[in-house]
Amino acid sequence: MRTQRMTLSVSVLALLTLAACGTESGSGSGKGSGEGGDSVQSDVPVTGVAWRVDSVTVGGKKTEAPEGARLEIDPKGRATADFGCNHISVDARVKGDRITLGKPVTTQMACDVKIEKFEKAAIDAMGGEHTAKLSGDRLTLTTEGGDSMALSEEKPADLVGTRWAVTTLLSGETATTVPADLPKEKAPHLTLSEDGTVEGNSGCNSFRGQATVKGSTITFGPVAGTRKMCPEAEMATERAVLAALDGKVTYTIKGKALTLTAADGKGIGATVTPAGGGSGSQHG
Repeated sequence: MRTQRMTLSVSVLALLTLAACGTESGSGSGKGSGEGGDSVQSDVPVTGVAWRVDSVTVGGKKTEAPEGARLEIDPKGRATADFGCNHISVDARVKGDRITLGKPVTTQMACDVKIEKFEKAAIDAMGGEHTAKLSGDRLTLTTEGGDSMALSEEKPADLVGTRWAVTTLLSGETATTVPADLPKEKAPHLTLSEDGTVEGNSGCNSFRGQATVKGSTITFGPVAGTRKMCPEAEMATERAVLAALDGKVTYTIKGKALTLTAADGKGIGATVTPAGGGSGSQHG
Protein backbone atom coordinates (compact mmCIF):
# COMPACT_ATOMS: atom_id res chain seq x y z
CA MET A 1 0.00 0.00 0.00
CA ARG A 2 1.40 3.37 -0.95
CA THR A 3 -0.23 5.50 1.74
CA GLN A 4 2.10 8.38 2.47
CA ARG A 5 2.09 10.47 5.64
CA MET A 6 3.35 13.95 5.95
CA THR A 7 2.94 16.59 8.64
CA LEU A 8 1.97 19.89 7.11
CA SER A 9 0.56 23.11 8.53
CA VAL A 10 -3.13 23.03 9.53
CA SER A 11 -3.91 24.88 6.33
CA VAL A 12 -2.78 22.14 3.93
CA LEU A 13 -3.89 24.21 1.02
CA ALA A 14 -2.48 27.60 2.07
CA LEU A 15 -2.62 31.07 0.48
CA LEU A 16 0.09 32.60 -1.67
CA THR A 17 0.92 36.00 -0.20
CA LEU A 18 3.19 38.74 -1.48
CA ALA A 19 3.53 41.76 0.79
CA ALA A 20 5.30 44.72 -0.75
CA CYS A 21 7.53 46.63 1.68
CA GLY A 22 5.61 49.14 3.77
CA THR A 23 2.28 48.09 2.29
CA GLU A 24 -0.54 46.07 3.86
CA SER A 25 -2.33 43.35 1.94
CA GLY A 26 -6.04 43.78 1.48
CA SER A 27 -9.05 42.84 -0.58
CA GLY A 28 -8.70 45.70 -3.00
CA SER A 29 -6.45 45.92 -6.03
CA GLY A 30 -3.56 44.19 -4.26
CA LYS A 31 -1.14 46.98 -5.20
CA GLY A 32 1.96 47.67 -3.16
CA SER A 33 5.18 49.65 -3.37
CA GLY A 34 8.66 48.41 -2.64
CA GLU A 35 11.68 50.39 -1.60
CA GLY A 36 13.76 52.16 -4.19
CA GLY A 37 10.89 52.54 -6.63
CA ASP A 38 10.38 48.80 -7.19
CA SER A 39 6.75 47.71 -7.16
CA VAL A 40 4.58 44.64 -7.20
CA GLN A 41 1.18 45.22 -8.73
CA SER A 42 -1.78 43.07 -9.72
CA ASP A 43 -5.27 43.58 -11.08
CA VAL A 44 -6.50 40.98 -8.56
CA PRO A 45 -5.90 40.68 -4.80
CA VAL A 46 -2.76 38.65 -4.12
CA THR A 47 -3.62 37.53 -0.59
CA GLY A 48 -6.19 34.74 -0.70
CA VAL A 49 -5.53 33.78 -4.32
CA ALA A 50 -5.04 30.12 -5.25
CA TRP A 51 -2.31 29.67 -7.87
CA ARG A 52 -2.17 27.12 -10.66
CA VAL A 53 1.26 26.17 -12.04
CA ASP A 54 1.24 26.62 -15.82
CA SER A 55 4.86 25.79 -16.69
CA VAL A 56 8.44 25.76 -15.46
CA THR A 57 11.59 26.73 -17.31
CA VAL A 58 14.85 25.15 -16.13
CA GLY A 59 18.14 25.56 -17.96
CA GLY A 60 16.32 27.35 -20.78
CA LYS A 61 13.93 24.41 -21.35
CA LYS A 62 10.23 25.09 -20.81
CA THR A 63 7.96 22.28 -19.61
CA GLU A 64 4.17 22.58 -19.49
CA ALA A 65 2.56 21.57 -16.19
CA PRO A 66 0.16 18.64 -15.86
CA GLU A 67 -3.47 19.25 -14.91
CA GLY A 68 -3.85 20.11 -11.24
CA ALA A 69 -0.31 21.38 -10.51
CA ARG A 70 -0.41 23.98 -7.75
CA LEU A 71 1.90 26.05 -5.54
CA GLU A 72 0.77 27.97 -2.47
CA ILE A 73 2.59 29.90 0.26
CA ASP A 74 0.99 30.96 3.55
CA PRO A 75 1.77 34.18 5.44
CA LYS A 76 3.38 32.18 8.27
CA GLY A 77 6.31 31.08 6.14
CA ARG A 78 5.37 27.69 4.77
CA ALA A 79 4.86 26.71 1.13
CA THR A 80 3.02 23.65 -0.15
CA ALA A 81 3.07 22.34 -3.69
CA ASP A 82 1.45 19.60 -5.72
CA PHE A 83 2.92 19.09 -9.18
CA GLY A 84 0.72 16.14 -10.09
CA CYS A 85 1.87 13.36 -7.76
CA ASN A 86 3.63 14.03 -4.45
CA HIS A 87 2.89 16.53 -1.69
CA ILE A 88 5.77 18.96 -1.24
CA SER A 89 6.41 21.33 1.65
CA VAL A 90 9.15 23.97 2.07
CA ASP A 91 10.01 26.88 4.32
CA ALA A 92 9.31 30.22 2.64
CA ARG A 93 10.39 33.79 3.38
CA VAL A 94 8.64 36.70 1.66
CA LYS A 95 10.10 40.21 1.60
CA GLY A 96 8.93 42.77 -0.90
CA ASP A 97 9.03 41.17 -4.33
CA ARG A 98 11.52 38.49 -3.19
CA ILE A 99 10.54 34.97 -2.14
CA THR A 100 13.15 32.60 -0.71
CA LEU A 101 12.23 28.90 -0.66
CA GLY A 102 14.12 26.35 1.43
CA LYS A 103 14.86 22.67 0.89
CA PRO A 104 11.74 20.73 -0.19
CA VAL A 105 10.35 17.89 1.92
CA THR A 106 8.33 15.51 -0.25
CA THR A 107 6.36 12.30 -0.07
CA GLN A 108 7.73 9.42 -2.13
CA MET A 109 4.85 8.06 -4.18
CA ALA A 110 5.47 6.35 -7.51
CA CYS A 111 4.41 8.64 -10.34
CA ASP A 112 3.72 8.52 -14.04
CA VAL A 113 7.03 9.00 -15.87
CA LYS A 114 5.93 12.22 -17.57
CA ILE A 115 4.57 13.71 -14.34
CA GLU A 116 7.68 12.63 -12.46
CA LYS A 117 9.84 14.45 -15.01
CA PHE A 118 7.84 17.66 -14.59
CA GLU A 119 7.89 17.31 -10.80
CA LYS A 120 11.68 17.11 -10.79
CA ALA A 121 11.96 20.19 -13.01
CA ALA A 122 9.50 22.08 -10.80
CA ILE A 123 11.39 21.19 -7.61
CA ASP A 124 14.61 22.35 -9.25
CA ALA A 125 12.90 25.64 -10.14
CA MET A 126 11.72 26.13 -6.55
CA GLY A 127 15.12 26.38 -4.90
CA GLY A 128 16.64 29.58 -3.54
CA GLU A 129 15.60 33.20 -3.93
CA HIS A 130 13.01 34.28 -6.50
CA THR A 131 11.88 37.59 -7.89
CA ALA A 132 8.08 37.78 -8.12
CA LYS A 133 6.43 39.64 -10.99
CA LEU A 134 2.68 40.07 -11.33
CA SER A 135 0.75 40.91 -14.48
CA GLY A 136 -3.01 40.84 -14.10
CA ASP A 137 -3.88 37.41 -12.75
CA ARG A 138 -0.51 35.90 -13.72
CA LEU A 139 2.52 35.49 -11.47
CA THR A 140 6.10 34.59 -12.47
CA LEU A 141 8.77 33.47 -10.00
CA THR A 142 12.32 33.73 -11.36
CA THR A 143 15.54 32.58 -9.70
CA GLU A 144 18.83 34.46 -9.89
CA GLY A 145 20.02 31.79 -12.33
CA GLY A 146 17.12 32.46 -14.70
CA ASP A 147 14.96 29.40 -13.97
CA SER A 148 11.31 30.34 -13.64
CA MET A 149 7.83 29.14 -12.76
CA ALA A 150 4.70 30.60 -14.39
CA LEU A 151 1.49 30.61 -12.36
CA SER A 152 -2.00 31.99 -12.80
CA GLU A 153 -4.96 32.67 -10.55
CA GLU A 154 -7.24 29.68 -10.19
CA LYS A 155 -10.90 30.66 -9.89
CA PRO A 156 -12.77 28.86 -7.09
CA ALA A 157 -14.89 25.91 -8.16
CA ASP A 158 -18.57 25.71 -7.21
CA LEU A 159 -19.28 23.84 -4.00
CA VAL A 160 -22.63 22.54 -5.24
CA GLY A 161 -22.81 20.42 -8.37
CA THR A 162 -19.07 19.64 -8.47
CA ARG A 163 -17.81 16.07 -8.18
CA TRP A 164 -15.13 16.27 -5.48
CA ALA A 165 -12.50 13.52 -5.44
CA VAL A 166 -11.20 12.95 -1.90
CA THR A 167 -7.39 13.02 -1.92
CA THR A 168 -6.38 13.68 1.69
CA LEU A 169 -7.51 12.61 5.17
CA LEU A 170 -6.87 15.25 7.83
CA SER A 171 -6.32 14.84 11.56
CA GLY A 172 -5.11 17.99 13.28
CA GLU A 173 -1.78 18.89 11.69
CA THR A 174 -1.37 15.50 10.04
CA ALA A 175 -2.41 14.89 6.43
CA THR A 176 -2.59 11.33 5.09
CA THR A 177 -2.83 10.74 1.35
CA VAL A 178 -5.69 8.48 0.26
CA PRO A 179 -4.18 5.19 -1.02
CA ALA A 180 -3.48 5.49 -4.72
CA ASP A 181 -4.23 1.81 -5.33
CA LEU A 182 -7.89 1.85 -4.30
CA PRO A 183 -10.10 0.26 -6.99
CA LYS A 184 -11.23 2.90 -9.47
CA GLU A 185 -14.91 2.34 -8.70
CA LYS A 186 -14.28 2.76 -4.95
CA ALA A 187 -12.13 5.89 -5.02
CA PRO A 188 -13.81 8.22 -2.48
CA HIS A 189 -15.76 11.17 -3.82
CA LEU A 190 -18.79 13.31 -3.02
CA THR A 191 -21.22 15.64 -4.77
CA LEU A 192 -23.52 18.15 -3.09
CA SER A 193 -26.78 18.92 -4.90
CA GLU A 194 -29.13 21.92 -4.98
CA ASP A 195 -31.81 19.89 -3.19
CA GLY A 196 -29.69 19.74 -0.02
CA THR A 197 -28.35 16.23 -0.41
CA VAL A 198 -24.87 14.73 -0.68
CA GLU A 199 -23.95 11.46 -2.36
CA GLY A 200 -20.84 9.61 -3.41
CA ASN A 201 -18.53 6.79 -2.38
CA SER A 202 -16.62 6.62 0.90
CA GLY A 203 -13.90 4.19 -0.18
CA CYS A 204 -15.89 0.97 -0.11
CA ASN A 205 -19.62 1.72 -0.09
CA SER A 206 -21.75 4.30 -1.86
CA PHE A 207 -23.70 6.71 0.35
CA ARG A 208 -26.39 9.39 0.35
CA GLY A 209 -27.50 11.87 3.00
CA GLN A 210 -28.54 15.41 3.85
CA ALA A 211 -26.22 18.43 3.61
CA THR A 212 -27.25 21.93 4.69
CA VAL A 213 -24.95 24.74 3.55
CA LYS A 214 -24.96 27.98 5.58
CA GLY A 215 -22.24 30.58 5.22
CA SER A 216 -18.89 28.82 5.53
CA THR A 217 -20.31 25.67 7.12
CA ILE A 218 -22.00 22.48 6.00
CA THR A 219 -24.12 20.41 8.37
CA PHE A 220 -24.30 16.79 7.30
CA GLY A 221 -27.31 14.77 8.43
CA PRO A 222 -27.42 10.99 8.83
CA VAL A 223 -25.74 9.26 5.90
CA ALA A 224 -27.18 5.99 4.58
CA GLY A 225 -25.11 3.66 2.45
CA THR A 226 -24.59 0.17 1.17
CA ARG A 227 -23.10 -2.35 3.61
CA LYS A 228 -20.43 -4.24 1.69
CA MET A 229 -17.22 -5.37 3.39
CA CYS A 230 -13.91 -4.49 1.73
CA PRO A 231 -10.18 -4.97 2.43
CA GLU A 232 -8.91 -3.09 5.48
CA ALA A 233 -7.24 -0.27 3.49
CA GLU A 234 -10.58 0.57 1.88
CA MET A 235 -12.49 0.26 5.16
CA ALA A 236 -9.99 2.53 6.95
CA THR A 237 -10.44 5.16 4.25
CA GLU A 238 -14.21 4.78 4.48
CA ARG A 239 -14.27 5.29 8.25
CA ALA A 240 -12.22 8.49 7.92
CA VAL A 241 -14.37 9.87 5.09
CA LEU A 242 -17.69 9.14 6.85
CA ALA A 243 -16.35 10.67 10.09
CA ALA A 244 -15.73 13.89 8.14
CA LEU A 245 -19.32 13.87 6.84
CA ASP A 246 -20.90 13.74 10.29
CA GLY A 247 -22.43 16.90 11.73
CA LYS A 248 -21.23 20.47 11.28
CA VAL A 249 -17.97 21.19 9.45
CA THR A 250 -16.26 24.30 8.10
CA TYR A 251 -15.47 24.32 4.40
CA THR A 252 -13.02 26.33 2.31
CA ILE A 253 -12.50 26.34 -1.46
CA LYS A 254 -9.21 27.49 -2.94
CA GLY A 255 -9.25 27.13 -6.69
CA LYS A 256 -10.13 23.50 -7.39
CA ALA A 257 -9.40 22.35 -3.84
CA LEU A 258 -12.01 21.78 -1.13
CA THR A 259 -11.24 21.30 2.57
CA LEU A 260 -13.81 20.11 5.12
CA THR A 261 -12.74 20.47 8.77
CA ALA A 262 -14.64 19.58 11.94
CA ALA A 263 -14.18 21.33 15.29
CA ASP A 264 -11.82 18.55 16.45
CA GLY A 265 -9.48 19.17 13.50
CA LYS A 266 -10.45 16.04 11.58
CA GLY A 267 -11.61 16.31 7.98
CA ILE A 268 -10.85 15.69 4.34
CA GLY A 269 -9.22 17.43 1.39
CA ALA A 270 -10.67 17.00 -2.10
CA THR A 271 -10.15 18.27 -5.63
CA VAL A 272 -12.37 18.69 -8.66
CA THR A 273 -12.55 15.50 -10.68
CA PRO A 274 -10.98 16.13 -14.12
CA ALA A 275 -13.40 16.42 -17.00
CA GLY A 276 -14.21 12.96 -18.30
CA GLY A 277 -12.53 11.32 -15.31
CA GLY A 278 -14.76 8.95 -13.41
CA SER A 279 -12.22 8.07 -10.78
CA GLY A 280 -11.21 9.88 -7.64
CA SER A 281 -7.91 10.92 -9.14
CA GLN A 282 -5.31 11.61 -6.53
CA HIS A 283 -4.58 15.02 -7.93
CA GLY A 284 -7.34 16.29 -10.08
